[in-house]
Amino acid sequence: MPIKISDSLPARAVLEGENIFVMAEREAATQDFRPLRLLLFNLMPDKMTTETQLLRCLSNTPLQIEVSLLQTATYRPKHTSADHLLSFYTTFEHVRGNRYDGMITTGAPVEQMSFEDVYYWPELCEILDWTKENVHSTLHICWGAQAALYRHYGIPKYDLPSKMFGVFNHTARQRHIPLFRGFDDDFPVPHSRHTEIREGDLTGVPGLEILAVSEEAGVLAAIAAGNRWGENPHARQSDNIARRPWGVRTQIFLTGHPEYDALTLDGEYRRDMSKGLPIEAPRHYYPDGDASRPPPHRWRSHASLLYTNWLNYYVYQETPYDFTL
Repeated sequence: MPIKISDSLPARAVLEGENIFVMAEREAATQDFRPLRLLLFNLMPDKMTTETQLLRCLSNTPLQIEVSLLQTATYRPKHTSADHLLSFYTTFEHVRGNRYDGMITTGAPVEQMSFEDVYYWPELCEILDWTKENVHSTLHICWGAQAALYRHYGIPKYDLPSKMFGVFNHTARQRHIPLFRGFDDDFPVPHSRHTEIREGDLTGVPGLEILAVSEEAGVLAAIAAGNRWGENPHARQSDNIARRPWGVRTQIFLTGHPEYDALTLDGEYRRDMSKGLPIEAPRHYYPDGDASRPPPHRWRSHASLLYTNWLNYYVYQETPYDFTL
């Protein structure tokens, strides 16, 4: 089944060129079932690139997904045209009365600032608080994950001596967790960040569980899910759905970037070098460490599976059909 986006969104042409099934709005309107409603809260300056990367990851599922794009009202990016923002994005004032099956909060290039010094921090806090009762499952990425952990749990971020930059191997600490169902024992994920969250700050926090880690990159994933997976990880999903009120939801925190394209890290590396910034070549990325050779996209399948698992097990299997429940 397809992903449903605006007919004129530029990402549509890219995805259709890759033979990804993107349904036209007029076709979706004739379908006799409710699509999943997702909100993509895009904090990245180059919004069109991030849209395309995430929509590609969301497309490999038998579910119909209706995606709305959200931007901050208190800060307007300089790297995305005003026409694009006006045509395809909305602000919180227009969605605060809605409920959504899922939401993705992206990273942002502000990680070396304190949270409170980020211009749109008060607005972001309001939106993060709103997700607790109005979004069934929220997936936070990179700085978005750090911001959500700080807002919800007071967990700090720490500056790194050098940028965590490259593609690192990870292992799932909780094998029964559906988010990593079907994953290999070791799986690669790109990271690109100047700060980190530390495992010791997460351990022992009620309702918070570490899901996957890397020896080099540290914590990759954590979840807050009302302890329902921890209480009975082998319970049938159907046993729980009927009893689950709207307010019980999941928050998933990812410090890496599984959505990245094959050349995203390469582009960041060459951009920083051209600006004369201190940057080392991304680790475990170029063949034999040779930056003149094209890097393989060796995390693609795991990225697709991660988003499919999130949509299936944490959104579709749990969200109520009737939003008024």
